[in-house]
Amino acid sequence: MKSILNKPSLVSEAVIDKDKDQFIMSNRSKPIYSDTLFSHGDEVFIQHRGEQYRLRRTRNGKLILTK
Repeated sequence: MKSILNKPSLVSEAVIDKDKDQFIMSNRSKPIYSDTLFSHGDEVFIQHRGEQYRLRRTRNGKLILTK
C-alpha cells in the first residue's frame, strides 16, 4: 500500500511503500525537509548497505550522523 506525504511544507512527491519499507522520490532533485524526517522525534534510523545509521537532531538544531 502506498501513501503520499501531504503536509504543505514537505516534499509533495515523496512516497512511502509500506510493503517494501522504502522511501521513494519521484524526482531526486527535490529536497527532503528535516521536519519530514523528524516528525516523530529527534532521531531516525537509516539502513544503508546492510548497516544501520542514526541521524540525530541536537537541541541546537544541528544534525549528527553516527554508525
